Amino acid sequence: MTEREGTGTATVVGAGIAGLATAIGLRRAGWTVTVLERRTEPERYGAAFGIHPTAQSALDRLGVGGALRAHAVPYRDAHIRTPDGRTLARLPLERIEGKAGRPELLISRPYLLDALLAALDAFGDVPVKLGETVSDVAALAATQDLVVGADGIRSAVRTARFGARSGPRPVSTVAWIGIADFESPVHGETWGRGRFFGLTPVEPGRTNWYATVPVRGAGGSTSPTASSAAAEEELRAAFADWHDPIPRILDATDPATWIRYEMRHLHPALPSFVSADGRTAPVALVGDAAHAMTPNLGQGACTAILDADALTRAVAAAPPGPAALAAALRAYDRERRRSAQRTAFASRTLHRFMSTERTWLRDAAVRLLPG
Repeated sequence: MTEREGTGTATVVGAGIAGLATAIGLRRAGWTVTVLERRTEPERYGAAFGIHPTAQSALDRLGVGGALRAHAVPYRDAHIRTPDGRTLARLPLERIEGKAGRPELLISRPYLLDALLAALDAFGDVPVKLGETVSDVAALAATQDLVVGADGIRSAVRTARFGARSGPRPVSTVAWIGIADFESPVHGETWGRGRFFGLTPVEPGRTNWYATVPVRGAGGSTSPTASSAAAEEELRAAFADWHDPIPRILDATDPATWIRYEMRHLHPALPSFVSADGRTAPVALVGDAAHAMTPNLGQGACTAILDADALTRAVAAAPPGPAALAAALRAYDRERRRSAQRTAFASRTLHRFMSTERTWLRDAAVRLLPG
């Protein structure tokens, strides 16, 4: 491990939202950064990310806020409904905007990835190496000042440094996502018996949708994959008698673009997001590698961005030297671990609540929420 003189060398493993945002923050702090990604090309599948005002502020600090707002749309009016279309409650979007002074934003995943990649490319010296599988984390750490594990729920970096005790755990639910070439007149979520369907804006003339159904048979892939004709028909049948425009949304989406995956979360929660044993470069985990969660709260992208912001702020403020870097990583862990793990637990709890078969009790509780 080299002695830093105000900056250091870092390798970020993973070129998703968490990895790219971390690479930007480290480079802005003067570090020499390399990004390694096992995929041979950047992910281009759709779906919209909800970006909370706190994550928007983090992107502003990373210099990407303007690019976010250029392609994002505000999310202001949404309801929770029953399958027959009756309104149970409003989502608290107005309260979020009133408290933060700006609305929740929705952005298509490819647009956000493109903005992060463009920000890295503007530096001119941050290579993003595709098709690079990291199999020896110890050897990598021996050549760097810092290794960042941003390689998702099946993180090789996490397993190498923290062991295999924490890993992907199924929640017996299959999720679907897509973007329809149709602008829905309503937005929000519809909660049925053991399943739900969500609709959000994403850009003019299009609607982002997501749906879940219980796992049947052997389940599905943990990674997003194209759907089969039989699975598509099963999904259509599951929501055929639900309120308008849900069946029309499915009809207005090219089935070739539908994405299906089995929902999983990271369990048990990690005791730390960082490892600094003093023998090789320390390791920090961000995003799904640290706290993969169910998507029910819509906070996966936000927590990844907040991780990247907190980690790179802590590292940027540290004076040169391995001891100071280790202290900075501990500060990052204190700032993010409990907060992110609380969010993951809340999302998992909400998933159980939304997916219950006892809908009368759930719906009665939802009706008590403030309007």
